[in-house]
Amino acid sequence: MPVRNAFYAQSGGVTAVINASACGVLETARQYPDQIGKVYAGHNGILGALKEELIDTSLESIDAIAGLRHTPGGAFGSCRYKLSTPEDKPVEYQRLIEVFKAHNIGYFFYNGGGDSMDTAHKVSLYSKEMGYPITCIGVPKTVDNDLPATDNCPGFGSVAKYIATSVKEASLDIESMHETSTKVFIMEVMGRHAGWITAAAALAMDKENDPPHMLLFPEIDFCRETFLAQVEQTVEDHGYCVVVASEGTHYGDGTFLSASRSTDAFGHVQLGGTAPILARMIKDSLGYKYHWAVVDYLQRAARHMASAVDVEQAYAVGAAAVEYAVQGKNGIMPTIVRGEGPEYNWSIGEVPLEMVANVEMKMPRHFIRGDGLHITEECRRYLAPLIMGEDYPPFKNGVPVHTRLNRACVEKKLPAFDV
Repeated sequence: MPVRNAFYAQSGGVTAVINASACGVLETARQYPDQIGKVYAGHNGILGALKEELIDTSLESIDAIAGLRHTPGGAFGSCRYKLSTPEDKPVEYQRLIEVFKAHNIGYFFYNGGGDSMDTAHKVSLYSKEMGYPITCIGVPKTVDNDLPATDNCPGFGSVAKYIATSVKEASLDIESMHETSTKVFIMEVMGRHAGWITAAAALAMDKENDPPHMLLFPEIDFCRETFLAQVEQTVEDHGYCVVVASEGTHYGDGTFLSASRSTDAFGHVQLGGTAPILARMIKDSLGYKYHWAVVDYLQRAARHMASAVDVEQAYAVGAAAVEYAVQGKNGIMPTIVRGEGPEYNWSIGEVPLEMVANVEMKMPRHFIRGDGLHITEECRRYLAPLIMGEDYPPFKNGVPVHTRLNRACVEKKLPAFDV
């Protein structure tokens, strides 16, 4: 089998451990010089392929690549760019194949969520039609934990750990001050259609009735009257109330509490601002003093508080993607398989890309308490192992040390392409 180069790209919103997956891909690929030549990384995701901006990772040192394991963000740049179907816009797929041909690329590793798995699947099929078959392997990543066919998604465990920790710490602050000051604290977390991150906040609880007292999920329609009544009752019972709300909290007709008029590259309505809307409801109806926080990028960038389990799994799926490719497998995504027994254990499996492309895995109803405002014990047992262990980055002068790559691009061989 002739030696062919590989293309790796990061897609969508990054996570605290997406670079650990990149590390797994790159370190493993270097173990197969007889099958994989160079690994080119896309500068800003799939745009790097379309624009022929290919970062030559062979120029990065062993130490720099190893340092990706503890570096947040997207080391090569990511993007929100959704390819059209080959039928609607074949020119984009033709361009990808032209770039891959020009640089002898025979492997494509796409690190992202459901939309990215769809892209990898389409490239796999189209490349065969074009007579230049590409081995396409998806590398799972999403903080939302909403990919199907895998027990959990790399990136989620670290967000879950950060949210549970932040809620626990903030709740102690509110508890200290509630007698003469703040009565209600609302934290808004990510999650458009799936409430996994919101659910993880419950891991802050040591015993029943500990905060957070109320969780608002995208899977449950929001009722203003029920919400306010629960807040009032909680303040009466405990003196204060801590709420964690998904950005995707919505009314019965599907309208998001915080929906704006702008959309992203995938056509998704921009969200953000649920917490202040809820706070205003509380102020207007109950008169309580409140504070709110929108965690936003902090939750997905907090590598200093990453889950050791998450880091290990993120690296493992990156490494497995390469192993599968050199074994001749194609059109698949590595998955995390939860083992049986009282002690948490996991292994790597695989699933066809078409099974995960553009499919969201929401929280099952039996993971949400009957009243829709908290999680069940079954959900807690599922979540708890995912935040286990600490994997601290090195520190210098009191702050984390992160890897900065050279990101030198290879010489372009093709005419410019308008994206």
